[in-house]
Amino acid sequence: MRWALGISYLGQAYDGWQSQPSGRTVQDQLEAALARFADRPVSTLCAGRTDAGVHGLMQVVHFDTEVEREPFSWVRGTNRYLPPDIAVQWAQAVPAEFHSRASAIARRYAYVLLESPVRPSLEAGRAGWVFRPLDEGALRDAARRLLGQHDFTSFRASACQARSPVKTMRRVDVARRGAYWRFEFEADAFLHHMIRNIMGCLVQIGQGLQPPQWMDEVLAARTRDAAAPTFAPDGLYFLGPVYEPRWGLPDRTAAYDWLP
Repeated sequence: MRWALGISYLGQAYDGWQSQPSGRTVQDQLEAALARFADRPVSTLCAGRTDAGVHGLMQVVHFDTEVEREPFSWVRGTNRYLPPDIAVQWAQAVPAEFHSRASAIARRYAYVLLESPVRPSLEAGRAGWVFRPLDEGALRDAARRLLGQHDFTSFRASACQARSPVKTMRRVDVARRGAYWRFEFEADAFLHHMIRNIMGCLVQIGQGLQPPQWMDEVLAARTRDAAAPTFAPDGLYFLGPVYEPRWGLPDRTAAYDWLP
């Protein structure tokens, strides 16, 4: 039987999502908890890997097992063996043709940024930080230039394993609440470090160090050297994949109401 799980986690204590020999990854923690609950090894596949320090509001994984449990048992039973900063939010049986990664038609990320003369304290590790004021008009102008299909090579990490740098950015939203900015991105897929590299450019533009049209120049250059340095992972959240309605999977978790 194939199951899909929605997972939320804080990434501060982990070396990213994907399993590593150190065992200090979210996948390692999840699979160890599933194995203890199911009393046998469980191997998972995720919708999108996240880097060290990056958080997840609704990572989706799937796995196959012969163990029969009710959906609520997979949630509560697995959470019993997980650390406090990782939790299964929901569990649902899915058809054998469902694949957490291949069935996704889009993916969503948010970046939370604190604009303040004082560094984060309560938000340390959970929000990026700038101490210079940002221009909302310039940010929105630059963000809209990312929409559509582009070659995002300039925002691609050297270790990126994606077959093509061409992606379609469906949505970029910029919002502010008090001292906090929230940038939300939706695309068919993302490259390694793509959002953090885009954020580096947006911050430079928002601070007036570059004009909004610089974003066009960076895209056209198709070289990583053209863009700003990679921004901190602290404020980056994987909001989760987007699936067709026919799968009947949740599209949000309670954490969506908590995130600024």
